[in-house]
Amino acid sequence: MAGLDAFGTQLQRGDGAGPEVFTAIANVTDITPPGIERETIDVTTHGSPDQWREHIGGLKDGGEVSIDINYDPRVHDSLIADLDDPNPRNYKVVWPGTLGDWAFKAILKGFEPEAPHDDKLAASLTYKVSGKPVLNPGI
Repeated sequence: MAGLDAFGTQLQRGDGAGPEVFTAIANVTDITPPGIERETIDVTTHGSPDQWREHIGGLKDGGEVSIDINYDPRVHDSLIADLDDPNPRNYKVVWPGTLGDWAFKAILKGFEPEAPHDDKLAASLTYKVSGKPVLNPGI
């Protein structure tokens, strides 16, 4: 198999209630899921073999999630209120079909609308992941 179709991928936002209900953010045109990474710590000494740098693993970071949307203020302006909430909210990137999802807590850190004279209303939203994402495999 050469690849999988990304069409149908969703970013879902939790409502914060119990049991939590997740709703897909409407009119998403592009999703960049979390870029998970780990810092490295240089532990090179004057005695490191053959003058090669040595490293150990440091803290891990869940990265950021960004989405682009066809912006509709009537639908999306409620998301802007998340900028006022300092507490992370639950989100999921849900892969198409039965491919599973990535669940994580995140804080909305940026909302950038645009209204060009010759194109559609659009916006980009950026979320900072807080803590460890949970990668739920599909079937």
